Amino acid sequence: MTTPVLDIQQLSVAYGAVQALQAVSLTVSAGEIVTLLGANGAGKSTTLRAISRIIAIQSGSLRYDGRDLSSLRPDAVVKAGIAHVPEGRRVLTRLSVEDNLRLGAYVRSDKAGIADDLERTFTQFKRLAERRKQLAGTLSGGEQQMLAIARALMSRPRLLLLDEPSLGLAPIIVREIFAIIRDLNAAGTTILLVEQNAQLALKTATRGYVLEAGSITLSGSTAELAADDRVQKAYLG
Repeated sequence: MTTPVLDIQQLSVAYGAVQALQAVSLTVSAGEIVTLLGANGAGKSTTLRAISRIIAIQSGSLRYDGRDLSSLRPDAVVKAGIAHVPEGRRVLTRLSVEDNLRLGAYVRSDKAGIADDLERTFTQFKRLAERRKQLAGTLSGGEQQMLAIARALMSRPRLLLLDEPSLGLAPIIVREIFAIIRDLNAAGTTILLVEQNAQLALKTATRGYVLEAGSITLSGSTAELAADDRVQKAYLG
């Protein structure tokens, strides 16, 4: 078996007296889309925030490409090749689409490369090209989600952490966003996906983990998870 690009072992995180994650272990190999399923409050977003080093970890190990992430600052994690698209998009509403994208490349210093990537992004995300000079706050929810993904790509990540990309979007826009996600993966980006729509997540990913109350309770191929009675009852209705 190939060495995983992301290797999390026995990860625990607490918010004060609340134990958010308890001994979570998971792996993601290069080229995969792996999904994290679970109810609200199960610890899915906390897992992504711990990988990004936005929150402190209590114990356990986080390794990316064999490198220990646990002592890194968030900007060093981005430099290492991991980008995080947070839940709720978090675009900078008073800045233009283009300025939001440029901020996505804040860890880079190659001006020519950044300019090339900016134009490539506008080719890939045609809606954003049409709104290049518009304030991000005037975009629709779907356009803001595209901007959040495109902004993350400006750091040239090899691993993309996606937190609830379909949240609050109309079904037609969700299909468009997930087509983009599949295209990114086909082009070589490894993806760890948190998605409330379990059916969509299981169709998109190759493997998955189920988080319940901060612990992994199930893991396997998405076909195995989709066929599991517990997953069907809890997440697939």
